[in-house]
Amino acid sequence: MRQFWNKYVLHNGMAWLAAALVVIGAAVYLPAALMTSGQAAGRKIPIYSVETEKKQVALSFDAAWGNEDTSKILDILEKHQIHSTFFMTGGWVEKYPEDVQRIAQAGHDLGNHSQNHKEMSRLDSGQARDEIMKVHESVKELTGKSMELFRPPYGDYDDELISTAENCGYLPIQWSVDSLDWKNYGVEDIVNRVLNHKELRSGAIILMHNGAKYTAQALEALISGLEEKGYEIVPVSRLIYQENYQIDQEGRQFPG
Repeated sequence: MRQFWNKYVLHNGMAWLAAALVVIGAAVYLPAALMTSGQAAGRKIPIYSVETEKKQVALSFDAAWGNEDTSKILDILEKHQIHSTFFMTGGWVEKYPEDVQRIAQAGHDLGNHSQNHKEMSRLDSGQARDEIMKVHESVKELTGKSMELFRPPYGDYDDELISTAENCGYLPIQWSVDSLDWKNYGVEDIVNRVLNHKELRSGAIILMHNGAKYTAQALEALISGLEEKGYEIVPVSRLIYQENYQIDQEGRQFPG
């Protein structure tokens, strides 16, 4: 390859070389300009964040294990008139049906977090579909609502899983701001980590957990901090574009 370029420069001059580099640069970035819905640079990518002119962020909670603070979290959200998104596993739904119904009745998003919280990139498409649809049917029977947002457990995915989720009628959702609340570092850490996160900007999706030790205690201060920064807190369904969108290599969703 080096011999080719040396010969190219000697015979065509620096002007031709500069032109060639421009073409190469365009080729490198061309996939991002031609992204299709849910796909960038030849691979499928979930939505990590959203490009928006509105100063909005989404607050999301993964519900897979404990339930000690769900009621407190819902009370705080109601107090501040905020709607959020709860990504629930099938096991959690089966254990806490009354909380699922309360989440639905309060107007929060109901999100799918799989039936058994497995590493789903290790499953074939049939197994992945079962993981998605079993909890889907449980929630629909319990609340009368069909879920449309899917968050892969552990953030683990591959092209096949994204295709399977889309074929099940779901939009795959990740996050751009991780509170790390599950590490139990304390209230102050959660609040500071989110409010000072480098990816906290309009269109950010914030990840929290309903069963983490300090989440409920940190939630009120976190909401106040976000509002002081001028952010409106909305559920994921209000933040994202449901159709006619593109996704870049970093998972940022754009209209168009």
